[in-house]
Amino acid sequence: MVGDVVGKPGRSIVRAAVPLLRRFLKLDFVVVNAENAAGGSGLTPEIYYEIVEAGANCITMGDHVYARKQIESVLTAESRIVRPANYPREAPGREYTILAAANGEPVAVISLLGRVFMKPVDCYLAAADRVLEQLSGRIRVILVDFHAEATSDKQVLARYLDGRVSAVLGTHTHVATADSQILPGGTAFQCDLGMTGPHESIIGRRIDRVLHTTRTFEPTPFDVAAEDVRLNGAVVEIDSGTGKATAICRLSLSAEDARETTLSKKVENDILPALMGKRHA
Repeated sequence: MVGDVVGKPGRSIVRAAVPLLRRFLKLDFVVVNAENAAGGSGLTPEIYYEIVEAGANCITMGDHVYARKQIESVLTAESRIVRPANYPREAPGREYTILAAANGEPVAVISLLGRVFMKPVDCYLAAADRVLEQLSGRIRVILVDFHAEATSDKQVLARYLDGRVSAVLGTHTHVATADSQILPGGTAFQCDLGMTGPHESIIGRRIDRVLHTTRTFEPTPFDVAAEDVRLNGAVVEIDSGTGKATAICRLSLSAEDARETTLSKKVENDILPALMGKRHA
């Protein structure tokens, strides 16, 4: 899963890195959080298809899901994108989807929104229960993107779903956390995957603009920054027979890493050994 893609810089490294990651790691399934992919807020149909063509099997959204009204047609027509399941049932889009991985295994993807410091939404625990009841007996591999502000929210959901889903991976804060782990029941967890976009920034936005508005209260456009572009996310190994995670490895790639020869070496020397070292019996 790739963490929040921010603007054009984030999309550029997704296009460069995801096809190579799929090849070098023999990835069966790729999820991309793209709710900030269009100018830093929202998603357009054109950018949706751009990310899918780069190798994403599924796109997850969050609190900016409806920032661009034109995406509603994609949300209602396409099976490769989900909106938060704890939004009202009348909200446009799917609360979960089931898609085939490259190895033929069906994979369910669920998006949920946190409640602490976020817009009012239904209980994410109740929404998860409702969706899992619909999936019961049908799907073993289940991935949850939890788009939330508070690490406490994220830990609550992960512990609540431990053993019931394959992975709970957090997005939204744009800052990667160092707590990737496999919980006792076999669910892979990381509080936040981090941001895919310009890291010489304040969570993806130009530093000067954010500082000016913070100091003066004078509104300024929070334009997407451009420097130090990185892709952040996680690689998870899942036993398709049980739906349990067997390994999780944090992923952080620079623009230099996203080149074929460089990434091949990074996969061989860093990513694969890390997965082997974290493999969970």
